[in-house]
Amino acid sequence: MQDTPNTFNTPLSGLADRDAWLTRAAEVAADDGYVERLGDRHAALFIEDKPILLVTFETHQGIAALSRDAQPLGWDMARALGWSHLCLVSDGDTWFRDRAVYGYFDRLIDDGFFEDFDQVIFYGAGSCGYAAAAFSVAAPGAKVVALAPQATLDPRMAEWDDRFRDMRRTSFTDRYGYAPDMLDAASEAFVIYDPEDDLDAMHAALFARKNVTLFRMRYMGPELEQGLMRLQILFRILAQVSAGKLDRAALAKLFRARRRDGGYQFSLLERLKAAGRPYLVILLARKVLEQRSARPFKKALDAALRTARENGSRLPPETRPGAEQEARVAAAPGAAPDEDNMTDSSVKG
Repeated sequence: MQDTPNTFNTPLSGLADRDAWLTRAAEVAADDGYVERLGDRHAALFIEDKPILLVTFETHQGIAALSRDAQPLGWDMARALGWSHLCLVSDGDTWFRDRAVYGYFDRLIDDGFFEDFDQVIFYGAGSCGYAAAAFSVAAPGAKVVALAPQATLDPRMAEWDDRFRDMRRTSFTDRYGYAPDMLDAASEAFVIYDPEDDLDAMHAALFARKNVTLFRMRYMGPELEQGLMRLQILFRILAQVSAGKLDRAALAKLFRARRRDGGYQFSLLERLKAAGRPYLVILLARKVLEQRSARPFKKALDAALRTARENGSRLPPETRPGAEQEARVAAAPGAAPDEDNMTDSSVKG
């Protein structure tokens, strides 16, 4: 068994710009892999170790924001599990729509690169989630995890998505183009998204395939990747994919970590306040205040109690098991429970 390359322990922070970062990455990868520049805005970083390959798509800006050491996200997984890692990195959100990137994957296919590994896993979020799905076709039988990916930005199919107007002249119909179709060669894929974001939910619906599991993580907001890292479940998701243990029930179990997450709880609180649901605000605020001292929740509790009394509304009992998850289920009137609450009952407030 190979020792995990020391490359994964080498910080890449404190460098002046993208070129300096790539130069330093090439120096530290020299013994165990390589760095190849792909045109002006893309590069590939490969570090070889065990015969499980994690392929991640990341941006320089995302790496700088998420990693104190300015390391690709995949390095943490590779360091922990001894996997090999191929990182495709872009300067900004490009969706990796570049002929130099296409040519790179063509060469990997011609060289039988992916065939050297027992297992290949593709991962990305947002525009990088699109790329993870689209380029997974280069490794038939691969597994894919994509967070809130776009299916395409071709205005003939996705004119309803007005977030990325500057990309509308970029071709999404040539090589490695329509991401959902590219998943047909994958052994399985997981598309995870927040259904409260209508545009993300519409893109997710386009990925519906027999080999694709669509999983909703409600109220996680637009920064889903950061949220899963904060909950400390992103790497566990990838590890379970590798072990063949990830399914809808496993995702639901992992997602329970949100119940004690301050960011998720505050997002839920704001939703309930905006919906005018004082009964549910009381349930949620009491549950959070049982866990910790939180001034916004104490303030919200006092305001909700005052509103309920002024309106003559009934008040919930002082304590109630499972109040937080029940409040979440009922947050959107008429909404169906999420997969993680398949056994929860809805509360009428």
